[in-house]
Amino acid sequence: MEAIIFSTILMLGLGLLFGLILGISDKFLYVKPDERMATFRSMLPGINCGACGQPGCDGLTAAVFEYKGKITDCRPMKPDQREKIKEWIKTAEGPDGTTLDLSKIT
Repeated sequence: MEAIIFSTILMLGLGLLFGLILGISDKFLYVKPDERMATFRSMLPGINCGACGQPGCDGLTAAVFEYKGKITDCRPMKPDQREKIKEWIKTAEGPDGTTLDLSKIT
């Protein structure tokens, strides 16, 4: 009986300790999301066709922001929309104050 009580108290204590560690580390290890990704994604046609070689528009967005894809990969996008995105990219700053290198994604 004592072993069950001891085990229960030990598990509750460990759960509390690890919960506190996770809660505190969440505050210090938080990575601010790049709001430009949502804006860029909304500028795409939204067909999710995969013609760009990525798994839909979300995949193309991630590839462009990681410099693994190009805006021109999106085949259904109209040329005027492509130009709007290029102009937006020139001025859109990320959380760290930098802009995307347009020469690497066009």
